[in-house]
Amino acid sequence: MSDIFGAPRPQPAPEPPDRRRKVLVPTLITLAALVVAASVFTNVWTNRLWFKSLDFSHVFTTVILTRAGLFVVFALVIGAFVALNLFLAYRTRAEPHLLRRDDPAARYRFALAPVRRGAFIVVAVVIGIFAGVVGQSRWQTFLQWWHGSSFGQNDPQFGRDIGFFTFDLPWWQFLTSFAFTMLIVALVVTAFVQYVYGGIRFAGRGLNFTRGAQIQIAVLAGVAVLIKALQYWFDRFAYLTASGGVVDGGTYTDINARIPSKNILIVVAIICALLFFSSIFLKGWTLPAIGLGGLIVASVLIGGLWPAFMQQFQVSPSEADREDPYIARNIEATKDAYGVSDVEVLPYSATTELSAEELNATAESRVSSRLIDPTLVSPAFQQLQQVRGYYTVNETLDVDRYVLDDDDQPRDVVIAAREVSLEGLQDSQRTWSNDHTVYTHGYGVIAAYGNERGPQGEPVWVARDIPPTGELEFEIPPRIYFGENSPEYSIVGRPEGADPIEVDIPRGSGSGGGDDEDDADNVTANTYDGEGGVPVGNIFNKALYALKFAEPNIILSDRVNENSKILYDRDPRERVQKVAPWLTVDGDVYPAVVDGRVVWIADGYTTSNDYPYSQHRSLREATSDTLTQTAAQAALPTDQVNYMRNSVKAVVDAYDGTVDLYAWDEDDPVLETWSNAFPDSVQPKSEISEDLMRHLRYPVDLFKVQRDVLTRYHVNDSQTFYEDGERWRVPEDPSSGNGTLQPPYYLTTSRPEQADPQFSLTSVYLPNNRENLAAFMSVNSESADEENFGKLQILELPSDTRVGGPNQIAAAIQADNQVTQTLLPFEQASNATILRGNLLTLPVGGAMLYVQPVYIQRSQAEGSYPVLQYIIASFGEDVGIGTTLDEALRAALGLEEGAAPPPEEEVEEPAEGDEGTEEPEAPAGDATPAELLEQASQYYDEAQQALADGDLALYQRRINQMADAIEQAEQALGN
Repeated sequence: MSDIFGAPRPQPAPEPPDRRRKVLVPTLITLAALVVAASVFTNVWTNRLWFKSLDFSHVFTTVILTRAGLFVVFALVIGAFVALNLFLAYRTRAEPHLLRRDDPAARYRFALAPVRRGAFIVVAVVIGIFAGVVGQSRWQTFLQWWHGSSFGQNDPQFGRDIGFFTFDLPWWQFLTSFAFTMLIVALVVTAFVQYVYGGIRFAGRGLNFTRGAQIQIAVLAGVAVLIKALQYWFDRFAYLTASGGVVDGGTYTDINARIPSKNILIVVAIICALLFFSSIFLKGWTLPAIGLGGLIVASVLIGGLWPAFMQQFQVSPSEADREDPYIARNIEATKDAYGVSDVEVLPYSATTELSAEELNATAESRVSSRLIDPTLVSPAFQQLQQVRGYYTVNETLDVDRYVLDDDDQPRDVVIAAREVSLEGLQDSQRTWSNDHTVYTHGYGVIAAYGNERGPQGEPVWVARDIPPTGELEFEIPPRIYFGENSPEYSIVGRPEGADPIEVDIPRGSGSGGGDDEDDADNVTANTYDGEGGVPVGNIFNKALYALKFAEPNIILSDRVNENSKILYDRDPRERVQKVAPWLTVDGDVYPAVVDGRVVWIADGYTTSNDYPYSQHRSLREATSDTLTQTAAQAALPTDQVNYMRNSVKAVVDAYDGTVDLYAWDEDDPVLETWSNAFPDSVQPKSEISEDLMRHLRYPVDLFKVQRDVLTRYHVNDSQTFYEDGERWRVPEDPSSGNGTLQPPYYLTTSRPEQADPQFSLTSVYLPNNRENLAAFMSVNSESADEENFGKLQILELPSDTRVGGPNQIAAAIQADNQVTQTLLPFEQASNATILRGNLLTLPVGGAMLYVQPVYIQRSQAEGSYPVLQYIIASFGEDVGIGTTLDEALRAALGLEEGAAPPPEEEVEEPAEGDEGTEEPEAPAGDATPAELLEQASQYYDEAQQALADGDLALYQRRINQMADAIEQAEQALGN
């Protein structure tokens, strides 16, 4: 290019790479900051909308303001403190003429010179932000301190209310520890600045300090040592909640050496701090050095060696006697903290020599055992009552009780909610619209009697079908929009006058199972009109949730309209945990029909890790068993606790998702504290309706923790406790085969000297090193019985008992000839699987009775499910098997003999035109041995054909007939 005179036109110079980098880096940083800010804002604002939809905005506001307030206070205070010390360190720097160019700190000084102000600000801000993050993470500790209540009970050592240890001490320990750490950080930063600017210089073998540097360092060090003295003060109380001794809490060495040593160290630390402050007026570090050295020596000798020598030479040689009063404190505190102080321990002979008539009469009047196993019957519920492939039930069902008869007596019921399952749809049906706007909810509950079986071994329904039929009544259609298997989110609601699109009540035959792409056409549709959900009709909320779920269709789809709501965070357990973050929610949330509506009921626990003298437990370890290992029940967190109460009953409506919290233990100081922090969150117990009260039960996880505690704390005597010869253990689950613990079981049974059976939660114990039964534990779970609800009882067997534990009984059942012969055909069949249900233990008439259901499943048949084929009963060394509990008991008691054949009702009638299934003519009474053997051979051939066809009932029948024919032939030959 050239101009009009032919001279070349000057070209612009290329932009220097350094300049481009200077523009690019801030741009990238700005974009990253905007992305982070947008993400944070989206999360905070959508949480606000979610809480608002549940009328729990006050919880969100309290939490967010508390965390923000703590962040600001800690960040400002610590940031300002560090900035002040940086400023003072620079202001008190050495005079310029004292600085030398060959000083090793000169290079730092020159590097800092152009950016000194910015560097100081960055250091103060970074440390302040770190302090704010740490401070806001302790929002629960702060709220407990701020709103702390009184227990009305004092600790045995200091005479302080337990509330001081539970609510106050954790906050003060955090503050002093944090303050000490921040002072050390400030001290290091200050010393560095003083070194860089000549306030601290190396001279020969020592350090020289300017006057300003000495005063600043002395003040910081003196304050840090004063804070350390304050830490020593609070450490004295912390010994009462500590672990590591023969028991948790203050032990002999703690009380007689460690606490006195802290008292001495407090005095030494105060003297040391005063010596540091003396440097303000005196030159040199001699006195502070003496004081600091004295504190270190005292910490080692008095705080370390003295307790160690006392433990080794005074306590260990006679530990049982020295620790006796402290073990007694631990036993009392532990029982009180876990709510087992009033457990009733009764001796129980568990005789094995009752007459058959006595046991049978007692069993008939006192046993109302649940036979249906909720861990095995889910496939039957699924196959028989799924209705459509996009419905499902949990793998493990729940046990509740309902009043179904005119006599107003509640009965055990196994129940499940029929929830929507998107996995049941065909791949071609899995579009965004179907997943999130069409298949939005489940429908109804499926329930069966807990102690009945149908003619084919199937459940006997209490509630079934869509629309629902059966014994349970509903005020509104029982749609399940909120459940344990609900989709991540659904968008519901249609414009005025538009046709509904949400799949609702199936009609016609339909293929079900998702085999027909037009299966949605075989149902009526519905439009959600509940109160729950967050409105997403405006573009702002659409954009927020499009960002939250990373889904642009929320903005682009016409199905998201002005009336739309988005339902998310739908799991009942998670909803309760979110609106009450101070609760630990039980792992087993169960559905119930209450006042004509389907609801989910959850138990909430208040816990603490700071109850003086109480023994600590890991929630996860204490509650781990077969159900948690198989994910059938949610596992609790790994938190260490030493106090636990079932303080709240929570109810989540399955249709509109509303959450109601009811105070259950109104005397719990921890609940009172959190109620002060979050007023109006928990309703009083008096607000619980009569119908809801019937369905509340004793919680599983609390019972597991109490069961774990009582393995050792059933002992009251300190010496016996120390010797540890009476420890119990929870048995392994004989039905799992993988070494996991046996879970507790809900069932209706009677206690000794109790006339009527009651709904209970039960478990058993074994001696520590043996397999025989040590004790039977139960808790009254009849919530309507306010006087007796929650009363724990232990039936303790003599140490020389001959009653077997669950694994011994399981082995005896498998070895029993009658059981073996009855189950042999199913063992030999290639297409049948034997499933042994939960082995229930029942105290009956001064004895222990074991009951176990046996299910048979055709493993190779499409759509097969377990059917309840037999009931096994075991008493002492006697085992019986039958198609009903009565038959099994009579067989075990010797009132009837012989193996129990499959029930006649299970033999299917041959279809018209079928051959080979006619009943063979029985041989005449005067038949010859040859005729009898020929008939036996025919029975054998037909049995093999039945086995090949998968007809196990006919197979069993022909085998029995063959055995009878052979026996008759033998008798004829003998004659």
